[in-house]
Amino acid sequence: MGSTSVSPITVVVGDEELLVDRAVAELVASVRADDPDVDVHDLVPSQVTAGKLVECTSPSLFGERRIVVLRSAQDLTKDLATEVTGYLKAPADDVIMVLVHAGGAKGKALLEAAVKAGGKRINCPKPTKANERLQFIKGEFSRAGRQITADAAQSLLDAIGNDLRELAAACTQLVADTEGRVDAAAVARYHTGKAEASGFTVADRAVEGRLPEALEQLRWSLAVGTAPVLINSALAGAVRGLAVAAQPPRGMSEADLAKRAKVPPWKLKTLRQQARGWSPQGVARAMEVIAETDALIKGAGRDPAYALERAVIEIASARSLRS
Repeated sequence: MGSTSVSPITVVVGDEELLVDRAVAELVASVRADDPDVDVHDLVPSQVTAGKLVECTSPSLFGERRIVVLRSAQDLTKDLATEVTGYLKAPADDVIMVLVHAGGAKGKALLEAAVKAGGKRINCPKPTKANERLQFIKGEFSRAGRQITADAAQSLLDAIGNDLRELAAACTQLVADTEGRVDAAAVARYHTGKAEASGFTVADRAVEGRLPEALEQLRWSLAVGTAPVLINSALAGAVRGLAVAAQPPRGMSEADLAKRAKVPPWKLKTLRQQARGWSPQGVARAMEVIAETDALIKGAGRDPAYALERAVIEIASARSLRS
């Protein structure tokens, strides 16, 4: 007969297009491995008519197997959904029906009918949390028989954003153009836009008291060649912003406050959040650290990386300083 691993009725559920497409492609590939001549009908709702449905699912004169993929099954008209439900009660022997459903309330009756008819359900949940997206990135490298370090995966996510297709494409590029385990420096070579912002990321994490992340970002920034003086400048800007946000002069307008903090007005909200938990003593100590670090970085024969690491540790610690 044919593939035993693919159910005659399969429901692929999810609204993340890339994952759904992959699930369908894997099903088709699995059947093709057993039967290279299988006939595939891949249909979107606008292509589906009652006549087309009958044509695709009727017993074949020549006995060849068919895969009928109905995309966006939740968007089928009521009449067509009824036709499909009717078919599910008595599926043809040589047809594999794959229903793709977004998973919401729309068209839910058809989804339930398919499962009730013994359909196998494959869930393709959208990664909504950062950790799930990081797992997706690691999974992309595993699929290719490769590895990526945790900080490199985070750097890639920061550089590309949350679009899975773009992330997958970036992973494919890195797999093709690098060898061995992919690290943050390799990511940086391909996504240098991140390097420009990296000094600010170090500064944000430090004033938020998120020391491990601040140090990781610092090492990454230095690895990609960000000038130490620029990183310290970003730290100085963050601490100056804190000072303004923590103790704003009375009666000062938002626009003047932003000007004083040397940030665009939209960043005041972030500054206020960062300023929570800071005492005047802590801000004063952080200011001292910035001045000391500036002198160390510009001083001859010093190690700028060590000076910056010390600064990040001191600033993150100053957050909890109380009189």
